[in-house]
Amino acid sequence: MKATWTPHEKHGELTKQSDLPGSVYAFPNQRKEPLTDAKHVRNAIARFDQVVGVSDHDRELAFANIKKAAGHYGVDMTETDWHELGKTPSTGRSAEDRHRSAQKAAATRKKHGT
Repeated sequence: MKATWTPHEKHGELTKQSDLPGSVYAFPNQRKEPLTDAKHVRNAIARFDQVVGVSDHDRELAFANIKKAAGHYGVDMTETDWHELGKTPSTGRSAEDRHRSAQKAAATRKKHGT
């Protein structure tokens, strides 16, 4: 799958997520997981399996975008396929626990309009 990610450099502070173009997100259609610097790329890798409400096609595109951004920002990635992300969680929680937690967080954000 061809990546859609492109680097975005903006001077000053970004005050809202809506200030970013869709091309900087791992999941551009859902505007999830911005990839604006190395820290955000590492975060997207770590949280990849926590993203809910996306299809396998979305995950394939997101993986391509993360891989492209990782190369741009010098973030080492050993994974070669999106199925490999989240296989070894560092939290000690099961995938089922993390999925429930992500769903609860999404419901809370929706309730509060954030």
